[in-house]
Amino acid sequence: MAVPWSRCWRSSTGAAVLLQYCCISSRRAFTPAASAGRKAATSAATQVLFQQGHVHSFNKPVTLSRHRCKYLYSTPRVSCSLHSDAKLKDPFSLVQKDLQNIYDDIKQLLVSKAELKALCDYYFDGKGKAFRPMIVILMARACNVHSNKEGVLLPAQRSIAMISEMIHTASLVHDDVIDDSDKRRGKNTINNVWGERKAILAGDFILSAASMALARIGNTTVVSVLSQVIEDLVRGEFMQLGSKENENERFKHYLEKTFKKTASLIANSCKAVSILVNSDPEVHEIAYQYGRNVGIAFQLVDDILDFTSNANCLGKPSAADLKLGLATGPVLFACQQFPELHSMIMRRFSSDGDVDRAWQYVLKSDGVEQTNYLAQHYCQEAIRQISRLRPSSERDALIRLTELVLRRDK
Repeated sequence: MAVPWSRCWRSSTGAAVLLQYCCISSRRAFTPAASAGRKAATSAATQVLFQQGHVHSFNKPVTLSRHRCKYLYSTPRVSCSLHSDAKLKDPFSLVQKDLQNIYDDIKQLLVSKAELKALCDYYFDGKGKAFRPMIVILMARACNVHSNKEGVLLPAQRSIAMISEMIHTASLVHDDVIDDSDKRRGKNTINNVWGERKAILAGDFILSAASMALARIGNTTVVSVLSQVIEDLVRGEFMQLGSKENENERFKHYLEKTFKKTASLIANSCKAVSILVNSDPEVHEIAYQYGRNVGIAFQLVDDILDFTSNANCLGKPSAADLKLGLATGPVLFACQQFPELHSMIMRRFSSDGDVDRAWQYVLKSDGVEQTNYLAQHYCQEAIRQISRLRPSSERDALIRLTELVLRRDK
């Protein structure tokens, strides 16, 4: 039986090294010297995992401790529960006014002929969670308070919140075409209603409108930061099409793909709003790392829900990832206990009965539990990062948000 993730983490196992590798390979640095240091640390982590052709097992201890990563763990580790000085702040109530007309404002940017507009407006119906705009606005206000701006939201910061939701929605439209999905957010997908060709064009049009809105902000650094999101989304989608033979490489591949497809948008959007109000690279890094860690945790929980929630709660069919041939965290952890999953993963669950068998193996394993523990780790790091900002209601709401990410059921 596999070693529980909590025990693995405390004993600095290979999986923990993979986490460290992913943390230090985010390609963000304060200075050239720091960048060089990160490359050295990444190289060291990689050598521990793959030295002399030997791949380190998840359940064997290694000498490299997570505390060696000086760039990521520069302050004491904090609990995933709220800190003593953080009052309970409801993230939704704090941004309710800012989000009130955000979908109507997005629709104003999607001016077009009737049919194309109907396609583009389909998901901007105001019924979404607006999770990404909420984080971006909270981060903007928290950074503003930190920079002595009294938390006043700048118009350009609100625009970035809108742009983040537009990029996210465009990616969903394209994903549904790639995956041939027929349900999204509890309703028929655009490709199911209007067909694949029109769905692709609608996704492209939303991206083009987001790009024009981004250009109007007039900050070249912000444009560069958010342009990275588009590249990451494409690269992440390509990564999702492949599988890794080696177990350690497979997990690292999964976490990197998770960052590119989900967390990059949140991380870079948070960084962008900090750039607009503060010139300190350390503040930019705090915002980026908070978004990165929350984004990865969000997707890990989403992968858990694919096994623990029913279709009515998710708004999409359960076991959807298995049916698409995807091995997510619960499956990868389960594979340690049930090696029979390895061949299924490599053939992407394409043989008759693979999906049902894999589902049963995951339920018999502690894969869900270990994935949840991994999500907790990322939330702990998000809290540690955001706690470095000056206290404010918005900062405390971001701390609170990490708990909500872990507890969500849809």
